[in-house]
Amino acid sequence: MDVHQGSDHTAHTAGPDTASEQTASIPEALSRVAPRLREIRQARGMTLSEVADETDLSVSTLSRLESGGRRPSLDVLLPLARCYRVPLDDLVGAPSTGDPRIHPKPVKRGDRVYLALSRATDGMQAFKVLVAPQKPADRSKPVQLRVHEGTEWCYVLAGRLRLQLDEEVTILEAGEAAEFDTTRPHSMTNDGATTLEILSLFSRQAERSHIHETG
Repeated sequence: MDVHQGSDHTAHTAGPDTASEQTASIPEALSRVAPRLREIRQARGMTLSEVADETDLSVSTLSRLESGGRRPSLDVLLPLARCYRVPLDDLVGAPSTGDPRIHPKPVKRGDRVYLALSRATDGMQAFKVLVAPQKPADRSKPVQLRVHEGTEWCYVLAGRLRLQLDEEVTILEAGEAAEFDTTRPHSMTNDGATTLEILSLFSRQAERSHIHETG
């Protein structure tokens, strides 16, 4: 009987202690958010103004979040997670679960959809890109060439890719790849009647140009 009562007492007192430890860890977790937000933004090569345009958060709000002057909440962390294309856990510096899988979140820009196939780093990042067929009326329009710092590599999974570098045009079929310096005027368009599927490796500057600066 005495043993039974002692066990009840231990079980009863363990709950509040555990809750106390969990509550005490909340300020510690929140304190990691500010430097983590700055670290992720800088790793993606984005300015506060660019993030503000993507998230509809003000530059001052973003600055206060990164300096620790504003307490982070879900209504600001969710759009930031979408902007940086990372799980919410990454923003709060949660311990890794050990799961190596990537869960791509589609980002639509114009006639194409980007799916990140690797985690954001300071180097190259892998994407699967789906490009819709051009409308007949668009085929006669001049092709808009881009110029930006960085490099790109692409591999055609399905469809026909029209790659233009300066005035030189190359058609790539499924199974063919290309790599080029993006300081050369360039464009990548769908030259077929079906959806173009490609794998691309973007440098940080190239990713910004294609995904963050494209309307």
